[in-house]
Amino acid sequence: MNLSFSKLFFILAFIFGLFAVMIIGRSVLIPLSMALLVSFILFPVVQKLEAWGVNRLFAAFLSLLMLFLILGGFLTLFSTQVMNFSDQIAGFTEKIMDTLSEVIVYVNGNVNFIEDLNREELIEEGKSWLQSSSGTLLQSTFSTTATLFTGIFTTVIFTFLILIYRDGLTKAFVSFGEEENQDRIFRMLQKIQRVGKQYLSGMFILILILGFANSIGLLLIGIDNPFLFGFLAALLSIVPFVGTTIGAVIPALYAFMSSDSLWVPVAVVIWFWAIQVIESNFLNPKIVGSSLNVNALVAIMSLLVGAAVWGVAGMILFMPFASILKVICEEFEQLKPIAMLISNDISGDEKKAAKTSMWIEKVKGWFK
Repeated sequence: MNLSFSKLFFILAFIFGLFAVMIIGRSVLIPLSMALLVSFILFPVVQKLEAWGVNRLFAAFLSLLMLFLILGGFLTLFSTQVMNFSDQIAGFTEKIMDTLSEVIVYVNGNVNFIEDLNREELIEEGKSWLQSSSGTLLQSTFSTTATLFTGIFTTVIFTFLILIYRDGLTKAFVSFGEEENQDRIFRMLQKIQRVGKQYLSGMFILILILGFANSIGLLLIGIDNPFLFGFLAALLSIVPFVGTTIGAVIPALYAFMSSDSLWVPVAVVIWFWAIQVIESNFLNPKIVGSSLNVNALVAIMSLLVGAAVWGVAGMILFMPFASILKVICEEFEQLKPIAMLISNDISGDEKKAAKTSMWIEKVKGWFK
């Protein structure tokens, strides 16, 4: 076994330089990456329109217009529920302050951190703090909204340009390889496009299923605005692990604030836990997991690295990027070990052994 320190140095320098470029150029790379994934799913639509005789420029415009109409329909559908929820926030603020003050007074009465702690004084100080911080919160919200709309506009422009100039971009990438390998590079690019399309279409189907399942449960429990909270939790499930937890906490807190019975928020938590178990073990592996083919370790690493590099956008994008990296590494002999580290495939012998052990455990369960 030989270890080349010069190769190791160049590998580490390349990784460090790559992450430095991703952090410095995030304002351009994030919308460009989003546009690349969106163009993957719109590419078949554009192809179909061009086959019907539509001009390429107009076909790309129509595909983006259809996407905006779908998204606009969802926003219009839930706008009334958002307005109703915003009207209730003022009442919830007072209830949250009352609850927090009671908890603080109770803890201080048993531990005695502060002498003569008054509940009314706590509420007044909390209200004054909220009033003083409202300006900063409004400024931060405005800045975040402006950044979000700028990113959306840039993503739309990039998507439109990628759909128009896709042939030239494909030929340029294929031309980087030697002549005898250009067919393999073209097939690799096609595979990358299929992976991105399957991921986005799978996530869309999963969001619809989770949204309706969450909303029906909240409707049966008796929560106001069930479709708002149900589909909000489904949208947050795009961010693995973290998004599903936040999506369950929001309706549970709303149920705690709006209901006098403790069983209502408990029922919300139990319902979302059951949906999460079904989604993690059955729906996600069948709908989305088959397109990604990424093991759990790489999925968690993608989540952490994406959050550190690009924030929430990185948590969404780095999962399909890991699958795309696996597709690329499979085409190069030197990089095949990386593809094996990313892949979730089990060899034939391991599959047989796992199947055998499963049947053994099942037989043992029958006798028990």
